[in-house]
Amino acid sequence: MRIKHLARPLSRLFGTASEESPAVPDPTAALEAGDDAPSAEAAAKLMDSENLRTLAGLSAGAMNGVPAAVERAAQERLAQLIDAGTLEFETLSAPPVNVSALLAVAGYSSDPERLTRTLASIDEAQRKALVLVGASSRIRQLAAQSMSDPLELRQLLRQLHGKDKNVYKIIREKCDALNAAEQTGDKARNEAIRACESLERHAHRIYEAVYEPTLRHFHARWLALEAHAALDVRERAARALTRCEEIIAEHQERVAQEAAGAAARAERDAQHAQAMRLAEIESARAREEIERAAAEAEARRASEEAARAVAAAAEAAALREVNALIGKAHAALREGATGRASGLRRTLEEKLAALKAVPLAVSRQVQKLDTSLGELKAWKEHAVAPKRAELIAEMESLVGAALEPQALADRIRQLQQDWKTVSKGVLSDSDADWQRFHQAAERAYQPCREYFEAQARLRQANAEKRKAILERLRAFEAAQSGDDADWRAFVTVLREAPQEWRRHFPVERAAARELQKEFDAAIGRLQGRLDSWHAGNVEKKRLLIRRAAGLVDLPDSREAIEAVKGLQAQWQEVGAAGAEQDRGLWEEFHGHCDAVFHKRKRAQAAYTASLQSNKARAVAICEEAERLAERSDLSDGPAKMAQWRAEFESVGELPRAEDRSLKSRFERALERVKASLSAQRARDKERSLADLLEAANRIHAYARAVSGTAPAAEREVLKQSAESFIAGISHWPKGGIEALASAWVTAETAEPPAALHEKALRLLCIRSEILRELPTPAEDQGLRSEYQMQRLVERMGRGVDPADDGVESLALEWTRSHSVSEGIYKSLFARFCDSLRSSPHTRASVSGR
Repeated sequence: MRIKHLARPLSRLFGTASEESPAVPDPTAALEAGDDAPSAEAAAKLMDSENLRTLAGLSAGAMNGVPAAVERAAQERLAQLIDAGTLEFETLSAPPVNVSALLAVAGYSSDPERLTRTLASIDEAQRKALVLVGASSRIRQLAAQSMSDPLELRQLLRQLHGKDKNVYKIIREKCDALNAAEQTGDKARNEAIRACESLERHAHRIYEAVYEPTLRHFHARWLALEAHAALDVRERAARALTRCEEIIAEHQERVAQEAAGAAARAERDAQHAQAMRLAEIESARAREEIERAAAEAEARRASEEAARAVAAAAEAAALREVNALIGKAHAALREGATGRASGLRRTLEEKLAALKAVPLAVSRQVQKLDTSLGELKAWKEHAVAPKRAELIAEMESLVGAALEPQALADRIRQLQQDWKTVSKGVLSDSDADWQRFHQAAERAYQPCREYFEAQARLRQANAEKRKAILERLRAFEAAQSGDDADWRAFVTVLREAPQEWRRHFPVERAAARELQKEFDAAIGRLQGRLDSWHAGNVEKKRLLIRRAAGLVDLPDSREAIEAVKGLQAQWQEVGAAGAEQDRGLWEEFHGHCDAVFHKRKRAQAAYTASLQSNKARAVAICEEAERLAERSDLSDGPAKMAQWRAEFESVGELPRAEDRSLKSRFERALERVKASLSAQRARDKERSLADLLEAANRIHAYARAVSGTAPAAEREVLKQSAESFIAGISHWPKGGIEALASAWVTAETAEPPAALHEKALRLLCIRSEILRELPTPAEDQGLRSEYQMQRLVERMGRGVDPADDGVESLALEWTRSHSVSEGIYKSLFARFCDSLRSSPHTRASVSGR
């Protein structure tokens, strides 16, 4: 049957409870009459049938004409039948089925895991839809927790913005976890690239003592990161590892050749020692037989001693445990705990029975304990009698005492507990004293019993009043159906009903839980309907807001103003949107309306502000460039200049009066950065050449020690000095690493100094002096003339100058050259460095340390 709207005043709904409630229609009669929408009370009493499933929204087309309250009542009824075992939940999920209705039934069930299992049984697309439009917040949250696809999660994050905060938080946490995983992967790939670069650098180094440990470290690091590397990075690492292994193999081959000679010598020594070992083996075999027999005898003796020691230790442990129990029993007696002391005495008896023989001292201590225990029990029984008399007197004094019932009951329970406490450990009990104490307690408790019975009646009356409130709520809910509901009455009911509900307190705890559950459900349904009405009004007002926002861009301001007035009239006709949103929506709508009137003013202000913002950005870029020009480290200078150039060009329009000056300032700052970069490159070049010559100087010192057969310790010190210096340099001139490697090979050959080597060094000095156009010392004038003549002849024959006498090339040749005696080398090295330092073709200051 259709329940018509009842215009009942609110005072009648929540006034006195004497008004009769309307009779609940019979569900069977409602269905037989062919009614499309029976009442919620009728649906809540149906048994399982197709009609009940249709009302619950489970069947196709079930939503036609069925009120939401009836649908919820039918869903709750199905959940009750499932909980009672009358109906199997699996029979409801047979397709075709409405997933939202099925989840609602699962949510009403008392099984807390049923909703989770049902949600897990549906596919990903349906769960995504439930995240957005699920019937309840719990369903939306569970659906959100079950989502795992990264693309779907990111789409949901955008779609949920500004909606359900809890669901949005779940999706955001999942997206944050995905982003963190991606960042971890990127970091691992970058670490893999750096590990590959370390291997490549190592592949260009010469073999030394720490070469293989360093390679193992780099290789282990690469293996840990290889899975994250790209294919080209893996190929680069494989090539670098192959080169490193070749370097190690070359070193091992040299070591093997040296070992072969040593092995030949060792073989001769081994043959000589073989005969000696055969004789020693025979002698050792005889000694082993004698020692084995002695060891077996010693083992048997040790085993017997160990068994005796174990037995003695067990006996000693048992005696220690007995002494400990005696001590604990005496401690309990000192505290007056006769019960605990008696228990320890029984345990002590069991331990004594397990001993083979009880020492006399232990027997005396046990007798002393028994004497003390008996005396304490007798004394305690004598001391308890006055305390019992005091408790009886105090209990009798409570009969008719003017105390609050609750305080009186608490005091009676405390006295009863004290009676139990003083009676512990007493050998005998007085039945007459107990009867007197108990009868006094019964008489004293009689006012409390009457008080608590009155409280029980009050709780029962409050429960009945709360049931009446529930009935009136249901009647109000049924009366307010359709589009003509009194929404102001909804607001009043939702405010006053909880207040009246709280006034009827206290209520029995078991009944209160069930009543509170029903009351919360009824209030929730009313609140849901009110929220739905508010949501509809919100959408209407948002539509008006969007239309008002569109008027801001109209070129005809008069037309826009007329349209705004019409929208304001429509706004007054729309109902409330809820206290939380009404003000914000009105302010947003009012702001768009004001924007129509102030469009020109805002546009002008925005244009002026954009010019000032662009100016501030341009000034900030100029200041950053100017600060960079003052820095000592300009390694990131080129990248910064390109970045600032792009940023400055993207600034946009500047104030006309300052446009040219800002651009000029920016160009001047870039020119200063370029000048600083050039100076830094020159300094770096100077430093690298100086480091190269210093490294060559140290390698030559080592070469002289090798060729002069200096002591091994001295050679090792010179070698370590050169290696440490080279390892501390990070930047070499082009070709410098190869030149140093060649210098090491030359030094290891141990070739003695020769006149040819000295002539080569003198030629390098002459070439550097020709480069700077300075005279050569008298002793080398002939060599200089010979060299110049040779160059002239070659130039005439080939038409080009065959010499490449640049600063870098001369330094590389000096590094690769053979060493000479120390005095000559130092003199020529100082002359060579002086000539490079004075070269007019470079501004670098080259010097040897």
